[in-house]
Formats: sequence, structure tokens, C-alpha cells
Amino acid sequence: MNQNFDIIIVGGGAAGFFTAINIVEKNPKLKVAILERGADVLGKVRVSGGGRCNVTHACFEPNELVKFYPRGEKELRGPFHQFCSGDTIEWFEKHGVELKIEDDGRMFPVSNSSQTIIDCFLKATQKLGIAVLTGQSVQSIFKKENEWKIETQSENYLAEKLILATGSNPKIWEMLQSFGHAIVTPVPSLFTFNIKDSRIKELPGVVAQVSVKVKDTKLASNGPLLITHWGMSGPAILKLSAWGARILYDKNYQFTIFVNWLNDIDTEDAEKILKDLKQEHAKKAVSKKSPFEFPNRLWESLVLASNIEAETKWADLSKIQLQNLANQLTNGTFQVNGKSTFKEEFVTAGGIDLKEINFKTMESKLHENLYFAGEIVNIDAITGGFNFQNAWTSGFIVANAV
Repeated sequence: MNQNFDIIIVGGGAAGFFTAINIVEKNPKLKVAILERGADVLGKVRVSGGGRCNVTHACFEPNELVKFYPRGEKELRGPFHQFCSGDTIEWFEKHGVELKIEDDGRMFPVSNSSQTIIDCFLKATQKLGIAVLTGQSVQSIFKKENEWKIETQSENYLAEKLILATGSNPKIWEMLQSFGHAIVTPVPSLFTFNIKDSRIKELPGVVAQVSVKVKDTKLASNGPLLITHWGMSGPAILKLSAWGARILYDKNYQFTIFVNWLNDIDTEDAEKILKDLKQEHAKKAVSKKSPFEFPNRLWESLVLASNIEAETKWADLSKIQLQNLANQLTNGTFQVNGKSTFKEEFVTAGGIDLKEINFKTMESKLHENLYFAGEIVNIDAITGGFNFQNAWTSGFIVANAV
């Protein structure tokens, strides 16, 4: 028995729901269904942002917003002029959800709970009569004349238009390849660096404002770095992992990084500062108190790594010890050996080749009435609400196009 709909959306995540709701709000007569393979919908929304759902980012200028997307920067410029972070805030407000901006620019529901976003979407789909069908794993997709036939393990569906919002689902990518679409091979994008090093071994939880470079590449970033039990994390590292997704994959996650714990002070200037401190604090022990804006524990560890004993006084520092310390502070070399990914925040670089999508409509350039929303395409962003913004924007554009 075939079930007939005007539009079928595959994927019950952020992009799928947002697309469906916007379609039916514009065209209440359309019969729309969301097919979700799992037993539950909106799983990633639930766990994102530590269970608070990082809905978007307070960056309201499309030309600035695109800079947070290692893949998709050029293509998203037009779409963001149609639907940007400000429109997201307004949309949720209209649907009864107020958002707030945190110090780092990330935006969350005022309730601090992702359940607020889930309830908002479920309420809207119910009110609009959108069919949300769970446990529907798509086995095959056919195009016959003017309609799409979608077979799941238990049902057959027919629809005039098909929207795929399946995120990083390899099975759907394979199906699209059989339709002639090119898929850019997926590689992990947001991950932390595994580093075993005596300088940071005892310092999990320490945060510093740094700049980081990857040796033999142009990759560089700055921002907060968090020392963890297994190495390094925090925005500075996650940014490198996103921008360097391909490069670091090709290096098999074995590479060297240079960390400047003083962020924008170079080695030469650091040496000058240390010489001044030597005069100023002559009788004090070097290791006791950090003269810079990072924790004492980190300072002590870098002092010891510069071959300076714990009790050595500033006055007794040799020229070589000063140089060593300036080097540890501004050009610390660390060996990265592998990566760790956050299961819930997992993002991949890869997906449908962007050349094959019309970004005015998010329609496939190869097949009429086939549309894409969210992470299924080769677009991804750094952490901080940007991947969700791509879901909202692409969903909104699809809804206007169908």
C-alpha cells in the first residue's frame, strides 16, 4: 500500500523539522510527512550545547557569519542574506521561545533546556498536521515520472517533492551517488587533540588564552585552550580541528603544534618582559607566582620545563634559562598523537558536493524536486551554534522554494 504525500522529508532532526514547519505555515493545504529512522526525533538537538541547545550565534552580519564555516563560506553568503541569526531569534520568539546571548556570543533558550526547542517543534508539527513517522529507515529511493517513491523497511511512500535532511548518513549518501551526485568523503571535523606531555600532565582543567599553529601547515587559531586528561581542547583547538579537518586526517592525526601561552606576545618581546621581571622581582622565587594572565600551576610547569629549579630566584636566572623560558611561553612544541571526538557534538566535514546544489532554492541541480537541508551537504562550522544556523537557513530556503 502506498502512502501519498505532497512532500516527504527524510530525517527527523533540526533541519527536517524546521523545513516541515515552515512549509506548512506557508502552504497549509500541503500534506507533509517527516520520516525518521530512529525511535525518537531531534536527538542531536536534545544533547547539543550540554543539553541546553546552542540555537545560534549572535553574529548578525551575513558577511561576518560566513567566516565561521570552513566548508560553505562562499555558498552561504546568499542564503544568510535571506535568513540570518536575527531571523532565527525572531522565528523562535514568534513560536513562544525566547533566546538569550551568552558572553561568548552563543545563544540558548532562556529556559537553559533543549527540551524547550523540542517541545516547540513537536507542538508546531501537531498543530499543523504534519505526519511525524518514526522507525522508518529508508531502504531505497526511486524517481518515476513526476514523483518520488520512497521505500522503508515497512512502508512505501509517494511524494511529488523529496527533501533530504539526513545529516551525516552514509546510506543516504550512497543512494545519492547512484543518482549521479558527487559526495565529498566525510572526515571528522570537531575533535580534541591527544597529547601526552609532562608539562600538562598534572594540569587538567587549566584554561589559557593562547594562539596555536600546526607545524608545516598554514593552520593557526587563537582563543581559550583547555587542558584535559587526554590532551588539549577548548575553542582554540576545536577551531583548528574544523579548519584542518582534511589536512589533519591526511596526517593520520600525528602532527606537531606550537602553543603561544602569551597569545600575541612574540619570543623577543617575552624575553624583554622577563628581563624586566628579573630586575623587579630579583629576590623572589621565579616559579612561585605567574606574572602573566594564566594560572600559577601552568606557570610553574613551564618554569620547570625551562630547566629552572623550583627555588631559583629571578636574580639568579642565566641568559640561557631566560631564553628557554621565553621559548616555552611563546613557542611550546607539543606532539599530537591521535584525536578524541565528542559523540554528541560530532560533526563531519563532507557530504554532497556544493557545486551540485542551487543555493537560491537548495534544490539539486541534477534532479528536479529533490532538495537538501542541513548537514547532508558539504557544509560544516566550528562549534557555537553555527551548524544549527545552517540547518535553519537551509530549511527556510527550501520552504520558500517548494
